[in-house]
Amino acid sequence: RYRCSLYRKLMINTIDFHIKELEDMKKYPKELFYIGDNSLLSKHKISIVGSRKPNQYTQQYTHILAKELSNAGITIVSGGAMGVDAIAHNSAGLNNTIMVAGTGLDIRYPAINQQMIKTIEQKGLVLSQFQSGTPSTRYNFPIRNELVVALGDILIVTQADIKSGTMRSVEFALKMGKEIYVLPHQIGQSCGTNKLLEDNKAIPIYDIDKFIAKFSKVISNDGKIDPFLQYCQTNPLYDDAIVNYPNEMFEYELAGKINIKNGTVFIL
Repeated sequence: RYRCSLYRKLMINTIDFHIKELEDMKKYPKELFYIGDNSLLSKHKISIVGSRKPNQYTQQYTHILAKELSNAGITIVSGGAMGVDAIAHNSAGLNNTIMVAGTGLDIRYPAINQQMIKTIEQKGLVLSQFQSGTPSTRYNFPIRNELVVALGDILIVTQADIKSGTMRSVEFALKMGKEIYVLPHQIGQSCGTNKLLEDNKAIPIYDIDKFIAKFSKVISNDGKIDPFLQYCQTNPLYDDAIVNYPNEMFEYELAGKINIKNGTVFIL
């Protein structure tokens, strides 16, 4: 047991570079520890969170969303908890997911997910703001949730009760100005996400394929955001685009990735 513990401590490293996404947090982390592949931080990322006790519908569509987004080159971020978090990590593929822990990285919590966490350490990335030896407490999880939300370009909530930790994540997303997407649920189910829709604070996902296409268009072959395609999402005028990206305009039009219509640039 001593050797195992020592080996794990040797694997724990400290992030020594700036992560732009974390500027959205109330306070940039003083320290950020990790085990695994920190190159995932440079990829296009989407955060998925939700209930620890998801119904069958939520389980099915959380799986589909995480899997298809990962197949489109997007890295999935979540909190490693039971339920939606674990489904999101596993469905993305444990080599293309970032887990944010609410404990020190020498502790794999929750115990039921130990094997999943171990595999993410080996193939993906596990992050924490907490020093080794920090146990699980209820005060840690809002801190973890803020980091989960900050890392993603958007937040997907697949199921949540009104009074839940997941809705605390939603509060962080609203403060950060991030778009929130939710699965539509029947009346009386997932009252938290239904309330977000009622209050026009979230966008429903009705068509999985259209949703995936919306975010995969700006991803290059290496899984990173393509600045030019991201720019073209705003449908710029041709004259402006040719000034800002003269080479890309020519190359991408020849490749059939963009179209010029009535003096405006569109992604195909």
